[in-house]
Amino acid sequence: MQFEQFVLAHEPAIRLSLFFGGFALIGIWEALAPQRVLTLSRYLRWGSNLGLVVLNTVLLRLLWPAAAVGVAAYCAANGWGVLNHFQVPFWLAVPLAVIAMDFVIWLQHVMVHAVPALWRLHRVHHADLDYDLTTGSRFHPVEIVLSMLIKFATITVLGPPIVAVVIFEVVLSTAAMFNHGNIRLPATLDRMLRWIIVTPDMHRVHHSIEDDETNSNFGFNLSWWDRLLGTYREQPRAGQLGMTFGIHGHTDPREVARLDGVLMMPFKGEVRDYAINHRTWSDHHIS
Repeated sequence: MQFEQFVLAHEPAIRLSLFFGGFALIGIWEALAPQRVLTLSRYLRWGSNLGLVVLNTVLLRLLWPAAAVGVAAYCAANGWGVLNHFQVPFWLAVPLAVIAMDFVIWLQHVMVHAVPALWRLHRVHHADLDYDLTTGSRFHPVEIVLSMLIKFATITVLGPPIVAVVIFEVVLSTAAMFNHGNIRLPATLDRMLRWIIVTPDMHRVHHSIEDDETNSNFGFNLSWWDRLLGTYREQPRAGQLGMTFGIHGHTDPREVARLDGVLMMPFKGEVRDYAINHRTWSDHHIS
C-alpha cells in the first residue's frame, strides 16, 4: 500500500513532530492549570529527564535504525505474524494490533515491578521526586533496550500493519506525557475518561511512595486492563495533593535528579524497596 510506504519512509519525522507538538501542548497546560506545586528545580529535573530522552533516542537509532516499523515491514513482506497469516482485513487489523500491543505494555509494566532485577532498572522512573510530563520519558537506557526487544517480539508474533505500529508508538508517547502531566482535570471529566484511558490523577497513584499504591494502575494508555485484572486503585490514601512521590530511601537529589546519579542508580545497593514479590508490609502501609 502506498500509504504504508509513505508512513514507513517518514516515520521518524512523523513521530518527532508529534512528540514536540504534544510536549508543547502538555507543557502549556501544566503552566495554565497545574495540579501540584513542584518541589525541585525544573532546570535540574528537566535536564536529567530530557537528557535521558536524548540518550535513549540516539541509542535506539544506533542499534536499530529501522526501529519497530522496520520489523513490522519485514513481517508483512514475509507473511509473519498472526494477523498476516490469517489475512485479517486492514480496517480490523489496525485497531486489534493497537489494543494487543497496549496489553503487552501493561504486562511488561507489571513484570518490571515483579522481577527484582528489572525493578532495579524501572525504579529510575519511579524515583522522580516530582511528577510532570518529563517523568513520562524518564527511563534507564537498559530498560529502553529491553522494552524495544519485547516490542520486536510482539510485532513478530502479531504481524501488525505498519500504520498500526506508528499509531501505537505515537499514542503511547503522547499518552505518557498526558498521564504524567502535572495538570488538573475537572473531577467529572476525570471519572468519565477513566473508563477508557489513563488520566493524570489515575496514573499519579502509581507514583506514590507507598508500595501498595505504586503496585496499582499499571496502564499507560487504556485503563481497561487495571479494571479487568484487579490492579485498579481510584485514589491515594493521602489524596492527590497530599501524596508523596518517589521511593523510600531514595530522596537525595544527587541520586534521583542528576543525570549521572540516575544512570548509576540500578547498579547501587540491594533491592529492598517494592518489587511486588519483595515488598515488606507494615502497619502504616495498610488502611
